[in-house]
Amino acid sequence: MFIYRTYTTAYLLLNASGSAPSAASVKSVLESVGIEVEEERISQLFEAVEGKSVEELIAEGNEKLASVPVGGSGAAAGSGAAASGSTEAAAEEEKEEEKEESDDDMGFGLFD
Repeated sequence: MFIYRTYTTAYLLLNASGSAPSAASVKSVLESVGIEVEEERISQLFEAVEGKSVEELIAEGNEKLASVPVGGSGAAAGSGAAASGSTEAAAEEEKEEEKEESDDDMGFGLFD
């Protein structure tokens, strides 16, 4: 179940501060930075974390991130080749810009 990252972040900040996060404290943190709080989202957050430690939640999150494809496989292989070509061109262009920038000082330093 997707929970807004801001709600999760407030929960983790409260936990890191040493206090036990509650719905009221999460709401207070979010409102302190001008976020309009949705009570339903806070309820969803606390349902999702019920009975779990922060360490368990982080481990679950890392497992989910590990399963996220980062490109270059299956159907994306063709577009990956095209993207690598444009990446090479961008790298060459960046090298040229760096060379131009290095020529700009013409041997004079700020404190010479």
